[in-house]
Amino acid sequence: MKWNKLTIETTTQAEDMLSWELSEMGITGVEIEDHVPLTEEERKIMYVDLLPDEIAPDDGTARISCYVDEKEDLDAVIARIQDKLEEISAFLPVGSRKITLGTTEEEDWINNWKVFFKPFRLDDNIVIKPTWETLSDQKDDDIVIEIDPGTAFGSGSHETTKLCISQLKKYVTPKTQLLDVGTGSGILSIIGLKLGASYAMATDIDPNAIRATNENFEINGVAEGQAQVQRVNILDPEEAGAFYEENAGKKYDIVVANILADVIIPLSAIVTPLLKEDGVFITSGIINTMEDAVREAMIENHFEIIEINHMKDWVSITAKPR
Repeated sequence: MKWNKLTIETTTQAEDMLSWELSEMGITGVEIEDHVPLTEEERKIMYVDLLPDEIAPDDGTARISCYVDEKEDLDAVIARIQDKLEEISAFLPVGSRKITLGTTEEEDWINNWKVFFKPFRLDDNIVIKPTWETLSDQKDDDIVIEIDPGTAFGSGSHETTKLCISQLKKYVTPKTQLLDVGTGSGILSIIGLKLGASYAMATDIDPNAIRATNENFEINGVAEGQAQVQRVNILDPEEAGAFYEENAGKKYDIVVANILADVIIPLSAIVTPLLKEDGVFITSGIINTMEDAVREAMIENHFEIIEINHMKDWVSITAKPR
């Protein structure tokens, strides 16, 4: 089977946001090429060989490639990508936006990309490891998360996940009931459980994410009854109502949402019924230009801001109902 390969010329500043938007469109197999050098911290924590000295200097440009089934309406897909680029350009530089086309065999991209996905540390003792890799330098206190990304794992930097982890470490207890909104491949739910949470409910609107999360729960030995995965759009009143009813109005100690500001803002208006009175709302995926808008929305929706944390261009806001 052949696939159409689309390569988008953009900027390093926009690559994370655009990658996320592509995944939301159901586009799979996203690859990012840029010239951003590894930091000294990354050199210490990544299980990969250092890049050669001959690497091109960072010029702020990036190329994002993705794959579209040859049966898809290519013109319609390109038009949607251009619309997304236009939306992102309102708050981030997006570069030339040039899109070039190519083709590839399914076997080529489904397997070859795996050579670029290596084990890496999200935290001092939390390691993400693809299922086909082995760890050569595992520490005694490491928490190893086995992940088979499939089509639900976003590439790019992991600042937003790191920000969420630092907060989960502060608030997860053995009694914690966790709700993970926009779970992706289930990483935060699995980490929450491995940190000691008693239960995790993972939700997403993408069927690929639901499938990947179920598989990753199994890979990581999540016990039956310890976690659940549901496909639901919490922002849709009808779906949210059915979700509340199906789960008997269950409330959670922690709601974590590593999404985007444009989703977190409306979510802050409706998430309170899902939180216990002393629960916490942990959010990340917020680009720094949207920090004020998210903070103001939370305050308007009767949340008290507990913490605001930053990592590079990303922001995490933790709040509780008041």
